[in-house]
Amino acid sequence: MKVLVVGSGGREHALCWAIAASPLCTKLYCAPGNGGIARDAECVPLAADDLDGIIGFCNDNAIDFVVVGPEGPLVAGLVDKLAAAGIMAFGPRANAAVLEGSKGFTKDLCAKYGIPTAAYGRFNNAASAKAFVAEKGAPIVVKADGLAAGKGVIMAETMDEALAAIDDIFGGRFGAAGAEVVIEEWLIGEEASFFALVDGKHALALAAAQDHKRVGDGDTGPNTGGMGAYSPAPVITDEIAAQVMERIINPTVKAMEAEGRPFRGVLFAGLMITDKGPQLIEYNTRFGDPECQVLMMRLKSDILTALIAAADGHLANFDLRWHDQPALTVVMAADGYPGEYQKGTEIRGLEKVGDDVQVFHAGTALKDGKIIATGGRVLAVTAMAETVAEAQKKAYAAIDAIDWPEGFCRRDIGWRAIGR
Repeated sequence: MKVLVVGSGGREHALCWAIAASPLCTKLYCAPGNGGIARDAECVPLAADDLDGIIGFCNDNAIDFVVVGPEGPLVAGLVDKLAAAGIMAFGPRANAAVLEGSKGFTKDLCAKYGIPTAAYGRFNNAASAKAFVAEKGAPIVVKADGLAAGKGVIMAETMDEALAAIDDIFGGRFGAAGAEVVIEEWLIGEEASFFALVDGKHALALAAAQDHKRVGDGDTGPNTGGMGAYSPAPVITDEIAAQVMERIINPTVKAMEAEGRPFRGVLFAGLMITDKGPQLIEYNTRFGDPECQVLMMRLKSDILTALIAAADGHLANFDLRWHDQPALTVVMAADGYPGEYQKGTEIRGLEKVGDDVQVFHAGTALKDGKIIATGGRVLAVTAMAETVAEAQKKAYAAIDAIDWPEGFCRRDIGWRAIGR
């Protein structure tokens, strides 16, 4: 089977690494890929948002199955175009990817179908949004409605921060994603990431994970796309997982089918585990990054057969096997991230990392035999061990072997689980 993975991040590297191990996969491509993915797949110089170029490549190369990694092509309708061309793909169509493409849509769906989530308001102008904030007070959460590369959420601890966030969003900070603002109550609890494969009617729970959004140690500083993650997440007990499936995931699958938007792909639920039980913060319609890295490390089963089953509507009697050992990943980012950062610096010493640690590449390129940093989040150094503490120790030992003075990482990934 010829497989194409679309994307260029750490998530896509982890997917390529796992898919390459499948006996079903006879040839693996990635568009556009990165400097690390080139070890596991043939990289194709096509941007993830070049929908027509991807369709042409699939036709020219007799691609059997496409795995769409990032949210942008999903919301833009890549899976719809692939289906029209007779090419099977993993990922939701555009009318279902709206679960991630519009936070307001998801909040309205939750309200209509009784799915537990934070109280909210939707606004298309700053004046009404500010009036809502004045009524509700702070702390409060201000979000750009559309896709903002994981950075469109502002946790406003004060009124001034909330008002400034509203001005920033409507002022164009996140482009078209900020045409509308969603404002939510500030939920109290512990965050976790929950993943389920969905085939339109049935959902199969995957392992839970917990990521670290803030850029600094101790969960300080601005939100990022994710500075590290570990799986499993101790806060997601078997009882909590059952509640998530019963109250959030399964009702969402039924709601989307009832709305004429059947969902096929992976539902990534950002959750807050509160004293009232799990509540939905937001949905993503693709694997998380860096959560995907730890999930792929822990997965025993063939990921490709699972993705095909979801795309083909055959998850009802499907199951997956997982390693009991926890996995942990630490993101190495370019100095300055999530603000302005330098590109083009060389990363050395990757060959010194032991075989029992996987370094998944995100923002890298291979130039003249050298690995060059090209993005904000650049590497995801991932280890598995008997405990989270041991996995953390292995990951940081590998990071210390890497020679990249222009990069940095948090030094406390996994602190909640280790504290337990």
